[in-house]
Order: sequence, then C-alpha cells, then structure tokens
Amino acid sequence: MGSSTVPDGLPLLSRGRHRTPRRGASLTEVASLLAGEPWSDHPGCTHPLLAQLARLVNDHVSDAHRHELATLAADLADRRGDDHTWVRLPVAAAASTILDVPEPTQRILAAGLLRAEPLCIDAGPALAETLQATRASLELVPGATTWVGLLRRRSPVDLAAFAQHTAPAMVRCTVEGLVTAQHPDLDHRLRALLEVGIAACPR
Repeated sequence: MGSSTVPDGLPLLSRGRHRTPRRGASLTEVASLLAGEPWSDHPGCTHPLLAQLARLVNDHVSDAHRHELATLAADLADRRGDDHTWVRLPVAAAASTILDVPEPTQRILAAGLLRAEPLCIDAGPALAETLQATRASLELVPGATTWVGLLRRRSPVDLAAFAQHTAPAMVRCTVEGLVTAQHPDLDHRLRALLEVGIAACPR
C-alpha cells in the first residue's frame, strides 16, 4: 500500500467537497478524476464504505500532511468491492483501532462486531478470516463486550440493515475515536487506517 504514484497537475487536496478541481479536491474526488468518471466525492469506482472512510480521513488529517494521501488515490480508483465488503471493511477498521480509541467508542465498535459475527458465520469460508478478526477484537475489550452483551437485544442480523446502518457507524467511529484520543501520531494512524480499508476492499 502507498506505493502508487499520482500524475502531476492534479488539484491540491483539501477538506470537504469541491465544485470544481480549480477549488481543490478531496481524495475521493481525485479518485473520480483518475478513473475518468464525472467529478464527485462519491465516485462509482470506489465502494461506498471505502469512499466514506477516505472522506473522513481526508478531512481529519492535518493540512501539513494531507498531500501525502494523494499516493493512495489510484488505489481508491479501482476498488468497487463486493457484498462481503460491507462486513469485511468495518471489521478490519475496528480491529486495527479498537485498543487506540476511548472506552465509549470501544463499546460502539464492540456492538458492531457482535452484529458482524453471525454474518461472518453465515458467509462461511468467504469471511472466515473476518470472523477470526471479529472474535480476536472482542477478546481485546472484554469490558466493552460484556457491557454491550448486557444491553443488546438478540435479534436476527440482516446484511442490508448492517450495510445501511452498522457498517457506516463503525467506520465513522473508528476515525472519530482516533481523533478524540488525540494521538500525537494521528496523521500516521489515519493513513494506516485508510490503507487497512483499501486492503479489505477487493478490486
């Protein structure tokens, strides 16, 4: 990851959405440009969950280091993923950050992981590694897992509902949790989180 190069002459990365490249660009807008798609921060070439993660990272990385994310734009330009991405990506993101975020965020991620677990089981070999990551992550935060277990209601887990609500919430909380924790190497951690997301999303 991170070895991709970006052609010269692309717009400067900055926070938020941009109406035209002349006003700058977010990382996902650069991806749409590289893919030859219409200018958008929701490019069709990138899985929606990965694009959400990229937008969050783009907006929370410091101005001094945001330009370094440009090398990941080409990786985003060809990552449409598949149905399993809705489970694989948030689990990978949570697994990589759950010990580095505040306890309230750990509880949210634990709740998401507990909902992901039966989906991984149902998927069989396709999500076997994700199931292992889910269980290993829950073991790292026994307090949060127990707290969620006392509160949650046992109900059938639907992939569509997980994709619409749980997965985006997990992605958002991984980023916001890192930011809230105020790690001195936050820029590095955010970039590493995006690389984890890219790796979890097949071409």
